[in-house]
Amino acid sequence: MELEVTCGLKQKVLQAQIDSLSRGEGDITALCSQMEETLAGEACVASLQVEQELGERLSGLVHHDFPCQPEENDQLDLVMETDGLRKSIHNLGTIVTTSAVASQSEAMGAGLQQCIVGHPASVTIVTRDKSGGACKSGNAILSAEVFTPDGSIVDGEIVDHKNGTYDFVYMVPKEGNFSLALRLYDQHIKGSPFKLTVSRAMEVEVEVSPSTTTATNSAANATPSTGSSDGAKRRGKSPGQKKKGSKRASSALGTPRRKTQNPIEDDLIFRIGTKGRNKGEFTNLQGVAASSNGKILIADSNNQCVQIFSTEGEFKSRFGVRGRSPGQLQRPTGVAVHPSGDIIIADYDNKWVSIFSSEGKFKAKLGSGRLMGPKGVSVDQNGHVIVVDNKACTVFIFQLTGKLISKFGSRGNGDKQFAGPHFAAVNKNNEIIVTDFHNHSVKVFTPEGELVLKFGSNGEGNGQFNAPTGVAVDVNGNIIVADWGNSRIQVFDGSGSFLSYINTSADPLYGPQGLALTSDGHVVVADSGNHCFKVYRYLQ
Repeated sequence: MELEVTCGLKQKVLQAQIDSLSRGEGDITALCSQMEETLAGEACVASLQVEQELGERLSGLVHHDFPCQPEENDQLDLVMETDGLRKSIHNLGTIVTTSAVASQSEAMGAGLQQCIVGHPASVTIVTRDKSGGACKSGNAILSAEVFTPDGSIVDGEIVDHKNGTYDFVYMVPKEGNFSLALRLYDQHIKGSPFKLTVSRAMEVEVEVSPSTTTATNSAANATPSTGSSDGAKRRGKSPGQKKKGSKRASSALGTPRRKTQNPIEDDLIFRIGTKGRNKGEFTNLQGVAASSNGKILIADSNNQCVQIFSTEGEFKSRFGVRGRSPGQLQRPTGVAVHPSGDIIIADYDNKWVSIFSSEGKFKAKLGSGRLMGPKGVSVDQNGHVIVVDNKACTVFIFQLTGKLISKFGSRGNGDKQFAGPHFAAVNKNNEIIVTDFHNHSVKVFTPEGELVLKFGSNGEGNGQFNAPTGVAVDVNGNIIVADWGNSRIQVFDGSGSFLSYINTSADPLYGPQGLALTSDGHVVVADSGNHCFKVYRYLQ
């Protein structure tokens, strides 16, 4: 019934538009025919009167406002809610659509025309219907792209506030004149594409006096800061981990306003990749996984494939075919390896998780009809598949067969809520560690969804985040986190206390995404903005 009503309303609007255009076409055709007959006939006394009549009709047609742009859209999705079958067959699903049209929708915000190199910028999009009225619901199909002068694309994140407004958060790696394209249902919104000027912030140099150096050294040997907000939940610290703060030098990006006078060696071992579509090349790489048999797996999102390398960086294989059918990939974002050897891939645009054999042969899919935008995947101690649904702000736990075991989380800024969660890792206690992107925090849960620990706040200091992404856990329970907006990797102990950075100063990261620990104990991270992955030394 709901489907028929919704289709009828959309059809009514479009049919009225078709009728209006058809009438206009008929009037134009009739006028043209009459003018041809008049011009072909002999001159007569009434020619001036005919000319005046035809002129008035022609002027009326010229100035008539015909509805040339579609006054509706073609979105008509069914979001399955199969759990509701146990209660009532009528809860099988919900029709998802909007009345938003691109020609009336608009964008605003400081990030629409200018931004600073290496700093996150945001744009707010307000969707409107054909009459210019603000839409009050979310789920519109919106896309955003930042184009560099050389034609490459800078990726970002779209946040649906479920009230007709959306935020696009992005970060640009270099200065220059860029363009920002915002599309609703594949059509440019008002003013799109926008001209975007990217400039560098004024650098402030801090002179390091001997007294300052002494204070800095003293701080380095003191107890590390927790880096958590006042309301953060904490638990007892794991023993013997504080020494990590002095074992590894911190990244230069950890103190962006201080000039280092004695640069030290970078922790980078090697980097693999450039922008492209060939073997060993990437376009918007996202998730990373490392297998126990010495393989590194990369989810190459915009190339719709997974590439596999040795721990030495040697290309081994790749698999994936673009498409929306089972076994095909549309936007792979997360990747994990099951103890059985199967490869698990989160497909954001297909809204499901695909299971492949270790050779890349498709076996099954799970979560279809439940997931809205799966971003990260992991595997717990019981072999269950952990899926972080970025759009639904929910963590799902599945058996490998596809049976849903449990789920937890909702949209918001509460302790048990998320705002655009990205990736997950599982520690030896089978606790699930989730990066909460827009809440700038890391949260640890039991498999039942009970909050165990929360740490982090928004900022650039030790233990703070500017949108955390990738996460991994070492054998000692220490938590390694990719800090997307600050372009760095931080290390915490199991209680959330800041320990150190991985030194990335010589070859800086730009918008790191997924990360993992390799079988030989190194950290591998997807350096998305630099179109490569990097492997770093990690002192455990």
